[in-house]
Order: sequence, then structure tokens, then C-alpha cells
Amino acid sequence: MNSEDKILVVDGNSILNRAFYGLSRAAMLTTSEGLYTNAVFGFINILSKYLQDENPKYVCVAFDLKAPTFRHKEYDQYKAQRKGMPNELAVQVPIIKQVLDAMNIARVEVEGFEADDILGTVSSYAEKQGLKTILLTGDRDSLQLASGHTRIKLPVTRGNKTETDEYDYEKVVEKYGVTPGQLIDVKGLMGDTSDNIPGVPGVGEKTALNLIQKFNSLEELYENIDKVEKKGVREKLENNKELAFMSKRLATIYRKVPGVEDLSSFARTEADKEALYGIFKRLEFKTLIEKFGLENTPFVEATEALKIEHLDVDSISDLQSYISAIKLSGKVAVYYHVDPTGSYMDDLCIFACNEEYAPANIVFSEKLTCQEALNELREIFESKDIEKYGHDLKNLYKYLKSHGIELENVIFDTFIAAYILEPTRSTYTISELYEDKLKQSITPVEILYDKHGKRLQQEQDISSSEVCAAAVNAIYVLIQKLRPIIRDNGQDELYYEIELPLVEVLADMELRGFKVDVEGLQAYSKEMDSRLVILENEIYMQAGETFNINSPKQLGVILFEKLGLPVGKKTKTGYSTNAEVLEQLSYKHEIVERILEYRQLMKLKSTYADGLLSVLEQDGKIHSNFNQTVTATGRISSTEPNLQNIPVKLEMGRKIRKVFIPTNQDYVLLDADYSQIELRVLAHITDDSNMIEAFLKNEDIHTTTASKVFGIPPEEVSSLMRSRAKAVNFGIVYGIGDFSLSKDIGVTKKEARQYIDDYLDKYSKVKEYMSDTVEKGKEFGFVTTLYNRRRYLPELKSSNFNMRSFGERVAMNTPIQGSAADIIKISMVKVYNELKKRKLKSKLILQVHDELIVETEKSELEEVSKLLKDCMENAVQLKVPLTVDVKHGDSWYETK
Repeated sequence: MNSEDKILVVDGNSILNRAFYGLSRAAMLTTSEGLYTNAVFGFINILSKYLQDENPKYVCVAFDLKAPTFRHKEYDQYKAQRKGMPNELAVQVPIIKQVLDAMNIARVEVEGFEADDILGTVSSYAEKQGLKTILLTGDRDSLQLASGHTRIKLPVTRGNKTETDEYDYEKVVEKYGVTPGQLIDVKGLMGDTSDNIPGVPGVGEKTALNLIQKFNSLEELYENIDKVEKKGVREKLENNKELAFMSKRLATIYRKVPGVEDLSSFARTEADKEALYGIFKRLEFKTLIEKFGLENTPFVEATEALKIEHLDVDSISDLQSYISAIKLSGKVAVYYHVDPTGSYMDDLCIFACNEEYAPANIVFSEKLTCQEALNELREIFESKDIEKYGHDLKNLYKYLKSHGIELENVIFDTFIAAYILEPTRSTYTISELYEDKLKQSITPVEILYDKHGKRLQQEQDISSSEVCAAAVNAIYVLIQKLRPIIRDNGQDELYYEIELPLVEVLADMELRGFKVDVEGLQAYSKEMDSRLVILENEIYMQAGETFNINSPKQLGVILFEKLGLPVGKKTKTGYSTNAEVLEQLSYKHEIVERILEYRQLMKLKSTYADGLLSVLEQDGKIHSNFNQTVTATGRISSTEPNLQNIPVKLEMGRKIRKVFIPTNQDYVLLDADYSQIELRVLAHITDDSNMIEAFLKNEDIHTTTASKVFGIPPEEVSSLMRSRAKAVNFGIVYGIGDFSLSKDIGVTKKEARQYIDDYLDKYSKVKEYMSDTVEKGKEFGFVTTLYNRRRYLPELKSSNFNMRSFGERVAMNTPIQGSAADIIKISMVKVYNELKKRKLKSKLILQVHDELIVETEKSELEEVSKLLKDCMENAVQLKVPLTVDVKHGDSWYETK
């Protein structure tokens, strides 16, 4: 390579963000169909400018991947404060990648590393090979890479103009008074709020620069700590040495990322003008078509995935012909895309899974209405002979059920399969999975609608037909990738017998909904207002003055300055008054308990008293979303609203359940709750004879534990002893330590340690289980539930103590909590199927942790009570019995 040759390395995420937020932000540039394009447009213009200015022989663009990096694994709070990418930007990421591919510009993405690390690695190799390097980024962290051969270009906005700040080795030294490499030491001291790197609390940029200018490095600083003149600074440094060095590690750009050694692969070549023209035409970039000289290029669609043959069906005869093809195939992949506003007909795309049959996108038009199409398709959907495949089939279940159609013989759902295999992913869209598993891009289905629910009619360039056809084809391709992995992992039972059948159960629950007593809810809201007024006056009286209770700053002054309570934590803006701090102070002054109750009631009021009214639908019911793919433990969560998080410690929290009532007077609510399911699972998994014996004899497990730990007969166990034993029983499976237990039960750390030691001595198999599980987690990289649900734990091998401790706690807890989640899901499937099989009117409507609620037709009460108890208690066979308490009432409150 010639020493005069240049390589331009672009931080893709940084420049794309800059283009999105800094260029055309006010106008939010979109196509006529509503597709956001401002980030793509800005990125191309920025890149083109620097390509023209520098004329590099080599060029590449680095992107971050969603997988955690080695920094996240060392420090779980790394970048934790950052909000997710807005949808308007997210839909542009795959588009800019298509543009770069069409421009024949290399893209570099390496799992476990950030774009900064790729910039550092490429520049390192470039220097060794004699290349001059230009790093284009909006992130000043890259200044540590500046050298005699590497320049950093930072686009900045001044006024209405975009200018460039350029740094080489000398410029960094001139501006900061330290070398580029020493900037890492500076960051170790001052931290970085944008990346959530802590640094040394209380040490800012000026102090950090002065210290490194004097001592050269973090290592030399700590070797000569006694020479730091300012006592306050010296104490901060001494108290936070570990934080400083961890922050330095986090801030250090890694320069040995694998797979990017061959710089010749980044050589610039001519763009694929036809592909580029196709993309620019779709995005309506007329100025860029002219700028790139593409006016005379024949239009070619930009994405290969959109060249899938498809058939828009707009007549009964066409549809019947296709139905015949489906019957011959015996398989059908279905993609159903929901219009978020209900203003448009939803997209339904089907694909006969046989190479000789082409996919068809069924668009309901004036020529073929939704109901006409469904009347014809009913026999396909309800056929037990035709296999069904899809993605996020819960929505399709609901859609068809609302039209009186039962979806039968579902074989595979790629959405659920992806969750089983990667339970900590944040999203499972078809386009992301397709790109991850096949390393190919398809236009995201999500661009069919903008954030306001406006339908994006793509007209000729990309129709919804083409997008949906690409999606439904991707489903079938993904199945071939995902199914063998599930089988090889030994997860067939988990997937096919628990998770996949549960999709229909949750769909039915969402569709049925839970009736709300509106008048009762309004009365509850008024009652809460009255209680809040009383609490406010009590707090003001105890404080001796009025103040804004919701202001952490004003509250901190009252608690720590006026009332003189001990200060727990301090933040940059003053005293910390978070829940943890207040809980520790609750015994110091009665005002604290009032404040805690006030906060809980304020949350109750906004979330439930007022919040429920905003999500009530026309039928007077709450139709919560039950999320199957959110938690890593396998638990189901609920949103809009979250019915699983209603606080029950306060009576006002429990009373909210009074407004949840049956659909009408013909029904009652039947509530079934597992008794101590996690402890029973613990007894089964550990095979501890003492614990098993207690459950077999139907003893009170907390009294038995107290008896064994304190060495007294059960009849002499006091309520306080039982309460402390209960805290240990439940805390032990979460890997609770002496510090946390001492706070929970109000004893010294030493006493808490003794409780834990005595407990583990009496339940020796539990102690053995805790140790063995952590070791197996380290060996295999994951732990499993009874049904082979996996939780991957790279934290167990972290060099960071806090991260490693977190991993150990999760390793101990996941098999217990995850198995309990598996069992409740098995119960839900059994209950749902039995109600359906017997053709009963009663319906399963809610699951909350270890509790199921069935809206029961009064004439079926006795039968359903027995059915519910039998299904739940016999869901699985453990070494100890599962016991279920069943109660009924005219409100959720009455069943508890």
C-alpha cells in the first residue's frame, strides 16, 4: 500500500444520529407516502462531502449491533440511561445499509464490539500498513485515536452551518494539554454521563485534566496519591479507586477487533448505479439522483427480497383458485399485519408452502371485502389437515376469533421460537430476525405505518403487497433456521407443548377482557383524593411547613437539613430521596412512612384510578396485552394496563380490585392461586429431605423453617420468628445476602448472616444446589428450568465483582422462578383446553404470577372450580404436591 493512500473510516451510528437530529429535524423529511428519510438523506450528504474532500482509496462504515458488548458485561449500567432509538430513525437504519451496499461501500459490524472499537482497530492496522487514516465521527471519545497518521473529523453545527472540527495528535495536545492516549485517563477520572461511565464522583473535567497533566496516568496518580494537594480531591480518589480504573477500562477503545485485518477489502469501487437509482427513486431523492448522475439509469427495485412473485387477489374466483393450491400444498404460512388505528383494512398475506405455488398477498378492496375473503378462507384456517405457520400469531388468532373463525393446526410461530432461543432480545421483528439469521436485508414491514398510524401507501415503488409478500416468505425461510436449533437444544417440549399452545390462550384472554365498574372506579378515585389530602396535611404538620412533596430537592432539604435525618446518598443535584433511601429512614421519623404512602397512592391514582379510565374500551372492559416474549425468566407480563403490578401491601392498593367485576350478573369470578409454588419447586429441584417432608406433611413451611433454624418446637415459634423465616425462605432463592436480609427484617448484618448460615445448615441440599448451579452456569454459559428454558449468563465470567455477583444470583433464581413460570403456563393451557373441550361458557381472563382468574357462568361454578383445581394441581408431577386455593366472588377483591 502506498504511504500517500488514505482510508476513511465512518462511525455509522454516530453520523446517522447526527443526520437525524441535526439535519432537517424540524421538517422531519419524509416521502409523499410518509416514510421518514431525513437521517438517510443527511448521512449521504455528509459522507459524500468527506469522500469528495479526502478522496480516500479505501472506505468503510462501522455500525453497532444490538448484542451486549464486553463493556455491558463488565458494568451493567453502561449506557443504561440511554433511551431506545425512536421509530422514525429505526426504520431508516436498514435503508442506509441498503444505500451503502448499492454504493459498494463496505459495512463492518462485529458482535460484542462497538463502532468505536472498529474505528480503533482499522486505524491501528492502517497505521501499521502505512496508510493515512481519517476517522469521521460525531463522538469525541475517538480523539484518543489521534496520531501522526490518524486524523479525527467531527462534524459540528454552528448557527445554521455545519462545519468540521479536525484533530490530529498536536491539535489534541494543544486543546487539552494532554496526549490523545491520556484522554482515556482523564475519562477514567471525570467519567462520561452520555455513556453512563461513573468516573470518580465529584471530579470534573478541569480537575481530571490537571491531575493527568501532573501525574501522566491513572496508575502514576494512584502510586503518588499522597502528593495530591487538595484533601477533598485526594479522599475522593482514595474512596473510588476501583471505579476510576473500571471507568478507564470502559472508556478505552479496543483496537484488536477480530475479522477486520484485511484492509484491501475496503477498496473503493464504482457504485451499482441501477440499484442506487432504485433506492433514491423510492426515497424521492431527486437532488441526489442528479448529484450522483443517475438520471438516465433504468429503474430497478432496490431490494432483492421484494422481487418475490406475488398475487393480489381481488375476486372470489382468484381466491378459490389459490385455496385449491393451498389444499394441494397442505401447508400455509400466514402473515397478518395490524393497522394500529383501525382506519384501514388489515393486511393478510398467505403463502402456500411448496415451491410450485407462488405466495399471494390478499388485499381486501371494494372488489373483495374482508368478510367475503374470510368466508372463503374459513375452511383453510379451521382445517386440521393444513399446517399453519406464522409470526406473532396471537394477533391473527384474535382477528379470526373476532370474525368467528378458529385457527387450527398451528405448527410454528417464528416470533415465539426466536424468544425461546434468545430470551434477552429486545425485539423480534421479521426484518431483524431475517437479517440476523440469514445476513440478508428485507424492507421492514414496520414501514407500512408511521408513528401516528398513518398508512404509507407506497404506490408503484414498494406496495404493501410487496412488503407483505417479502415478510411471509421470510417466515418460511426462518422456520428452516430456527426449528433445528430448538430440537438440538432439547427444547421441543417447551416450545411445542407450552409456549406455542399458549399463544391461543393469551389471544383469547385479550379478546375477552376484564369488566370494570366505572362508577366504582370514580368513587375509588375520589376516596384516594381524600386520603392524599389527609396525608399532605400530616406531612406538612410533621415538617412544620408546606413544601412540594413531589420535589426531591425540597424534600431533601426538609428531611436532611431541617429534620436532621442521616444522609444516605447524594446526587449531583442534591440529596437522594429515592425509595431505597426512604425505606432505610422509615424507622427514624414518622414523616418518612407518610411520604412513602403518599408516593404509593400517587402512583396508584395515576396508574389505576385515572389510568384505567383512559384504556377502557367501548364494551366497558380492559383488554390488557399479555406479553409472552418480554421476560428472560419466562414469566408473562401485562401492559396497557399492567394488571400484574397492582400493589397489595396497602389497603388502598387492594381495594382497586373491587372495580374488576364479571361481564354481567350471569357470571362470577373464580380465583385459583398456587400456594408457595417457588418453594415447592425448590424442594423438588434440590431434593432436600427436610423441605420435602414438610410439604408432604402439609406443614406450614415458614413455621417449620423457623423451628429448625431457631432450634425450638413448632408450637413455640412466634409470629416474628415465622416472619423472619419467611424472609429467608423466599430470599434464599434470589441469592439474598446478609446486607439485604438485614434491611428486610430489621436486624444487624451479623444476625442476618447467622440466619442464612443456620438455614443452609438445616437445608443442606439447598446450599449444595446453589453452589452447583452457579458452577454449571459457568461451565455451560447458561442455566435451565425443569423444562429446559435457558437463561444465558455471560456475567458469571465477568471480572467485575458486582456483575459476577448479579450473574450468580440470577443463576440460582432462574431455575426456580423460571420453572414456576413454566408450570403456570402449563396450567393455563390445560385449563383453556378443558374449558374449550367441554364447550363451557366460562373463560380464562387473567393470569397474575401464580394466580389464574376464570370468569365463570354461575351454573358452571361447581364444575369449573373442580376443573380449575385439578388442572393446576396436576399440571406437573413434582416430589411434593402442588396445592391450589380456589375462591369465588362478585369482584376480584372478594376472591382474595
